[in-house]
Amino acid sequence: MAAEAELTPTSYIQHHLQNLTVQVGEGGFWTLHVDTFVTAVAMGLLMVFMFWLATRKATAGVPGKWQAFVEICLEFVDRQARDTYHGTSKLVTPIAITLFFWILLMNLLKMIPADFFATVLGWFGIGYWKPVPTADVNATLGMSISVFFLMIFFALRAKGLGHFTLEFLTAPFGKWMMPFNLILNTVEWLSKPISLAMRLFGNMFGGEIVFLLIWVLGGAGIAGMFAGAAFGFGWMIFHLLVIPLQAFIFMMLSIVYLSLSEDSH
Repeated sequence: MAAEAELTPTSYIQHHLQNLTVQVGEGGFWTLHVDTFVTAVAMGLLMVFMFWLATRKATAGVPGKWQAFVEICLEFVDRQARDTYHGTSKLVTPIAITLFFWILLMNLLKMIPADFFATVLGWFGIGYWKPVPTADVNATLGMSISVFFLMIFFALRAKGLGHFTLEFLTAPFGKWMMPFNLILNTVEWLSKPISLAMRLFGNMFGGEIVFLLIWVLGGAGIAGMFAGAAFGFGWMIFHLLVIPLQAFIFMMLSIVYLSLSEDSH
């Protein structure tokens, strides 16, 4: 492929939005986004490693700086989970912690210029690498579908299969409106994971495009370079708020959905 400097603005943006894919199965039945998968797993392992560092020398006395920081973060998430979820499950706080910090780390990759990944990986002959997993709808749908199955698990655990099925067919209009209840509840349950995934994906993908447009502007002469630097700095500051906010929204909505799945209509 041509060097980055020889790309047109359109092909430059398309290049950085292209996933590294591998066809899996007979006849390419399944397309695996290698960059999304590898980066998401790497950020998950990094999260575990960072928490392990805090617990390795944990003390009940005066904590170290990293231990204190991790404890503050965990207490914040735990407090939000307890205030939002009104059930009895002890899984909610670990789920909230995993979702928030994993998504936060994946979102933070947006702060690293895309050309950095392209240049380094180009040395190894890798032409495409989309660095932000949450800018890939497959990743956000994967997480939201996991939340969806957790919703079903929480509902079945709290209500039992019989009560859950009866409620699904008879609420909110009663047993004589069963077809309408079925349609309404199906749409309600399916819309939750879809909206959860699309909200995170839309914000991260849109931010990715704006960053790339700013880098393109930076290549348009001296004036473009200064304009790109100014706009890039402003957009980066704005995204320092968007990145944790989107992780927080995904976490909070997941907890709300888990709590609602246990409530009876």
